[in-house]
This record gives sequence, C-alpha cells and structure tokens, in this order.
Amino acid sequence: MKPFLLVAGDVVKTGGMDRANYALAEFLVRQGAEVHLVSHRVDPELRSHVVWHPVRRVAKSNFLSEFLLDRAGQSWARPITQRGGRVIVNGGNCDWGDVNWVHYVHAAYRSESQVNLQQQLKLAVTHPYYCYTEKRSLQQAQIVIANSEQTRSRLIEHQLADASKIRTVYCGIDPDQFYPATTTEVRSLRQRLGFPLDRSIVVFVGGLSDRRKGFDRVFEAWQQLCQDPTWTAQLIVVGQGAEVPIWKQKLIEAGIIDRVQFLGFRSDVPDILRAADCLVAPTRYEAYGLGVHEALCCGIPAIVTATAGVAERYPRSLSSLLLSDGSDLRNVLYHWRSQQQFYQQLVQTQVAPVLRNGTWERMAQEILSAIVPDAKPVLI
Repeated sequence: MKPFLLVAGDVVKTGGMDRANYALAEFLVRQGAEVHLVSHRVDPELRSHVVWHPVRRVAKSNFLSEFLLDRAGQSWARPITQRGGRVIVNGGNCDWGDVNWVHYVHAAYRSESQVNLQQQLKLAVTHPYYCYTEKRSLQQAQIVIANSEQTRSRLIEHQLADASKIRTVYCGIDPDQFYPATTTEVRSLRQRLGFPLDRSIVVFVGGLSDRRKGFDRVFEAWQQLCQDPTWTAQLIVVGQGAEVPIWKQKLIEAGIIDRVQFLGFRSDVPDILRAADCLVAPTRYEAYGLGVHEALCCGIPAIVTATAGVAERYPRSLSSLLLSDGSDLRNVLYHWRSQQQFYQQLVQTQVAPVLRNGTWERMAQEILSAIVPDAKPVLI
C-alpha cells in the first residue's frame, strides 16, 4: 500500500474531529500503510506506529498556528504525492488539492459570543479567514469526504465543492466504550459521580466559548422549567469555555444554581452518559454531532436540532425529539419526561444496536474505499 499523509490539528482520542482522525490513522496503520501525520498532537499510543511531523501550537491558539500547519502540510505533501501516496487534509487547514475531509463548514455558520469585545473581535477576524482557506482548499480537492448529508448539502449550497466529488461517510463509534448500562450500573455510576439517585438526569455536552452549541437555549428553558414544582430533573453540563462564568452568574441570579452542575472538561463522558436519562443539544449549527451519537449508543434519548447532521440517522419514531425552528425546548423536554420510559426502551432496542454497529473501523474502511477504490481492506 502506498503512503498516506494526514494533516490534522490533533490526532487524539478526545473530541469529534480529533477522534475521527485518530481512527483513520490507526486503521491505515493496521492495513500496513506508511502513515505520516502533520499535527500539533498525536496520541502516545499511535506515535510509535506513524511518522509524526510535529507542528508547534502558537500561544495555545489554533488560529495563530494555522499558517505553520499549512506550511508543514504542503512541505510533506509534495514528497508523499511524488511517491504516489494520498494526502488527506481537513477543511481549510492545508492548501493541497487531493482528499479533503470536511467535519465543519465555516461558510454555513458564524459564531457569536457575549463574553467581551475582545472575543467578539477575535471571531470577526477568524471567521472570514477560515471561510477563505476553506474555499481555497475545497475547490481544488479531487475527493471530498463529508461527515453527513447535511454537510454535503452545505458544501454544494455555498459552492465549495461539486456534488460529483463528494462522498458522505458518517462518524463511527467505539461500542466497547459507549453502550447502555443496566439499572444496577446506573445506580453505581450516579453514586460515584455524585449525581442524585432520585431525580432524572439531563446532560448537556459541548463547548461554552460561544453560542453555537445552544446552551443559552438550554438555560432559558431550564429557568422556566424550574419554576414548575413538578419538574425535579437535574442538569449536568460537561464542557468548558469563556462563557462559563457568565452562565454561573446567571444561574445565581435566577436562583437555580442548585439545579445545575458544571463539570468542566471530562474524560469520563461515556460513564456520564450511561448515568443520565437524556441529552439535550439545541445547537445552532452542527455538521454532525458526535456527542448525540454517543448518547444514543449509550441508550439514552437525545433532543437535538433537526438540522444537525446526526438527525439524519433518527428513525421516524424519534422525530418528536428533533427541534425545528419553531420548537419550544421546554415543551419538548416536558414531552420527553411524560414518555421517558418509552423513549429509553425505543433507543436501547432499536437505535443503539444500529449505531453501535457502525464502528470507527467501518468508517475508516468507507473512507479508504472512496480514496483508493481498488483497495481491499484487511479486516482485523
């Protein structure tokens, strides 16, 4: 097999895009390929099996490091291409026209922040730049891998790629990490995590540096729900970002600080999901939504925006948990609670088994087949 070069910010086991890149690199290694990685970080388990070309991250900023990643990617792409290898870049992170794996379409959404003027100015500068590099790289790509049909549609809508070049490949999952828990396991997990045993647990997982993930929508709905004495659920927030102090202050002002737990960044998300009853993700833009995918694989229902890529994978029986433009999140949460056992059983028996069958290995196999049509992956 000829060599591969993957240009990605991080190739690690955490995060949506990072985890997907890790899975592809690991799969190619197991196929016996010579794998080169141009990135800021590589998971220690992978380093001894690949050729890593490390790129310094400037001031812990992806934006300030974009130029270095692009330059290093182009530098190593030339010899790999000359050897007949394939170069895989992510969106606009490297100006090279071979395979482009799209995890997010910058042209489709512009982030907003209420933190301070500095943060707002940062977004005002970075968004046009990311749109420019995205367009530059995608329009010269030979093959474009989209992580959902929604992403495919946005690429066509914004004239970033011809439809004939785009292949849709959904994200995978590790079924050994994300699986439904038994009643006994749920109780044990809640005790260890410090969650209430006598309340429903609703989880929000996502970055809190801007409003894209929609925590402001969760806050508004939760504030109203907590005024109802019959609403006793606890909200668990997993994630970090510049807006966390803002939301903690608002919770104090609203008098519901005891109804919400902020956990920050966590490495035990699978356990948190298994201990929960529902995940809520009213995102304003989501190319796919791996967190929702993971929740469903853990057997818990997930309320998500209908335009998120992962919503394409919802059966009709779960359509009432999809948020449209006119949906009231509070009412959808009420509806979920009124049929909590029904939705849990539906997800555990019909949805989780299907999604858990779509492993990271299957995803990588599909990508390899799209890149090298005559390749015959070795199933390991």
